[in-house]
Amino acid sequence: MAGRSPEIARKPRADAVRNRERVLEAAKAVFSAGGSEASLEAVARHAGVGIGTLYRHFPTREALYEAVYRREVEQLGDLAEQLQCAPEPVEALRRWLRANVQFVATKKGMVAALALVAAGSSELHAYSFDRLTRAIGTLLARAVAAGVIRNDISAEDVLRALIGMCYMHDQPGWQTTALRLLDVFVDGLRVQPTGASAAKPAKKARPKPSRWP
Repeated sequence: MAGRSPEIARKPRADAVRNRERVLEAAKAVFSAGGSEASLEAVARHAGVGIGTLYRHFPTREALYEAVYRREVEQLGDLAEQLQCAPEPVEALRRWLRANVQFVATKKGMVAALALVAAGSSELHAYSFDRLTRAIGTLLARAVAAGVIRNDISAEDVLRALIGMCYMHDQPGWQTTALRLLDVFVDGLRVQPTGASAAKPAKKARPKPSRWP
């Protein structure tokens, strides 16, 4: 009986690929929620697979965290490419930034483990920073070219502002605050209509004569 080619032998089975994706999606949900329930056992339950299946795909906790992180970064990069065709450049930028809040929520749920992963791999930091900066850059450049966003801010500036808005709040419900701040931030980037001037201060009312001597 002839042996199968190495390429065919190494190709993952369809059910294995599905299980891996289910684990990654479940991990995103569990890690985003955080707290004491953010365990590998919780991930396996959420994905509907046995803990053994999880470990076959991700032999260590750090391996799962890194895979989730890289998947999120790739999805944000893909979203930026899709939003290049959106009719409103400002709203496309806003939508991409808002999607990042969910990414940060996932990252917060595994920040300690990611620190261990990143400590041994500067490539992970470089990869994510480059991918996200390029994603912002494409959306920002399109909005600037359309004349709807000011041209004196860089992609790195936007990324740092986004990180600051997300990490200055650690209380439950911080995402709501971060999203509100993002809306204020994006609106502040808009180019004002030509000839628009700052609102004139209201005229001071003349003081009424005092009835007291």
